[in-house]
Amino acid sequence: METHPDATTEGNAVEGAVADRLVISYPEDLSDWGRFQVEKPSFKAFLRKTRTAAEPGDIWEEFVGVGCCGSTLDVPIRVEALEGGSEIGEETEIVYEVREACGLEGSWRVQSKGGPSRS
Repeated sequence: METHPDATTEGNAVEGAVADRLVISYPEDLSDWGRFQVEKPSFKAFLRKTRTAAEPGDIWEEFVGVGCCGSTLDVPIRVEALEGGSEIGEETEIVYEVREACGLEGSWRVQSKGGPSRS
């Protein structure tokens, strides 16, 4: 797990308390298919079960699926803010922001009309 130096702390996260809200971001150049995958309720549930704590600036490389050609797409999810606590729980609301493009590449020809780039 990396920490991004530009992350800002919003809200008043209480150490050890379950957060009310987790704000995470994905890069602007994530494809429509990739956005669909990370914004699904099942992906949010996956994050709640696999991530117990977070700090603004954490970067999680998350696998979102395998294409029909066997290629994989890993998405760098960045924690932008936690509100109300530092722990992630079943009731933590997860919301997304879009951040600057990062040159995300992959071989998602079938799912994304030419690849992961939105341009």
